[in-house]
Amino acid sequence: MITKQDKNKARLKRHLRVRKKIQGTAARPRLNVFRSGKHMYAQIIDDVAGVTIASASTVDKELSGDIQNGASVESARKVGELVAKRAKDKGVSNIVFDRSGYLYHGRIAALAAAAREAGLEF
Repeated sequence: MITKQDKNKARLKRHLRVRKKIQGTAARPRLNVFRSGKHMYAQIIDDVAGVTIASASTVDKELSGDIQNGASVESARKVGELVAKRAKDKGVSNIVFDRSGYLYHGRIAALAAAAREAGLEF
């Protein structure tokens, strides 16, 4: 039987394998996504300088009033829109998408689609 810990170990292994190849720069920072059981988090990171440029999550005060369930596809869409808006305010439009080993499906795909619609290019 496959347990939740086994699935997360496999995801972390995929994440490390991808992170060897993907690196965010000042010209093209990395959009990192983390999905927990109850919430969704997104950060735009410049790995060269080691700085988070913009971030958004379902825990943010700006979104917490609109969201009833932080683990839904709709809440992921709102996080994608918000992180894209904050990145555009900081002058970032081109990014590299880092799905952190998660399958590109459901909440991850919804967040990416919303970020694209809000003006980020990746």
